[in-house]
Amino acid sequence: MSLLDNLMGALGGQGDLAETVKSLGVTGGVGGLVDAFQKGGLAEVAQSWVSSGANLPVSPEQIQAVLGSGAVGQFAEKLGVDPQTAAAKLSEVLPGLVDKLTPGGKLPDEGLGGAVGDLLGGFMKS
Repeated sequence: MSLLDNLMGALGGQGDLAETVKSLGVTGGVGGLVDAFQKGGLAEVAQSWVSSGANLPVSPEQIQAVLGSGAVGQFAEKLGVDPQTAAAKLSEVLPGLVDKLTPGGKLPDEGLGGAVGDLLGGFMKS
């Protein structure tokens, strides 16, 4: 099983994108994740993931800065990898993941967002 398969499995299953985002530790669901990136100085990057245009990249260092080393560390532990590897994989996966969770450039309704936030809420830095 590849690291990406492990990542997707640890994040809620192969096809469940909402659960994938949820496991990162952000409160407020996909909207909370986008908000965290906006507050972290990456508003343009986060907005590109939501909008219908091309997704701007995010670096592993930016992932660490926004999600916090504690969240990334806990996430890495779930995957059985070091935090740098987890941050690198998240930097590859998050843009497309948020893009898929925001069809038509709209954040998901509160039901999906709340479920995402519940899983993400345990890992985000305060």
